[in-house]
Amino acid sequence: MGNARLLSIHVHPVKAFRGVSPREAVVEPWGPVGDRRWAVVDSGGKVVTQRQQPRLALAAAEPLPGGGVRLSAPGLAPLEVAVPEPVETVVVEIFRDKVEGVPAGPAADAWCSALLGAHARLVHMDDPATRRPVDPAYALPGETVAFTDGYPLLATATASLDALNSLIARGEHAAEGPLPMNRFRPNVVVDGTEAWAEDGWSRLTVGEVAFRAAKKCGRCVVTTTDQTTAARGREPLHTLGRYRRIDGRLIFGQNLVPLTRGVIRVGDPVRILD
Repeated sequence: MGNARLLSIHVHPVKAFRGVSPREAVVEPWGPVGDRRWAVVDSGGKVVTQRQQPRLALAAAEPLPGGGVRLSAPGLAPLEVAVPEPVETVVVEIFRDKVEGVPAGPAADAWCSALLGAHARLVHMDDPATRRPVDPAYALPGETVAFTDGYPLLATATASLDALNSLIARGEHAAEGPLPMNRFRPNVVVDGTEAWAEDGWSRLTVGEVAFRAAKKCGRCVVTTTDQTTAARGREPLHTLGRYRRIDGRLIFGQNLVPLTRGVIRVGDPVRILD
């Protein structure tokens, strides 16, 4: 593990949209600055993800100075959305959580509705320090998160992807492989580990920032969605189901919670403390 390095960083300003891959990122207690601070919700206030709408993979969100986003997608004119003033909030349902979100406004709502072909709204999380706690079953007191699935960051390892792709290549859906890492939508990708080493992480540092490993990541149908075309297949869930079923979940990656603030940079050493 002495040669483990941070290979890449990925920030997704709008949940379920394509994101950006900066060379460095500021890490706050609830995750990289700007990550999943925005989400699309349906007419009932439920967050829409690629689980329900694989077409979201075709939409992109780029961060703008001050926390805004530039939205783009095939067939739609790009739209720049500023951070809305928190003069009103709406209830947003994300999995089992109900949190407050700030509506982005009519122009953003119309753009998201056109993208999905159904009524939708764009909402912003104004204060991730207070709005949504991490799952208490796996959290320490005071830990919070934005519109991510459940934890501030997701880490994956290149060695584990290589091992998974080798298994896929020997299976009945070999033609679907090899899969790229973007199927797993991580925040940080680590190089130089052994395959599946992340399963055993407890505490680690990436450059100057310390993290704790909160929970191995159970995977869903989003991983079967081609992030370039939005087409769905059988992998990697078919192979994960055969080889990586742990405690009833199909595991790939490790959820992290920052223990300190700081900047992480591509090339930073990754040190496993325990």
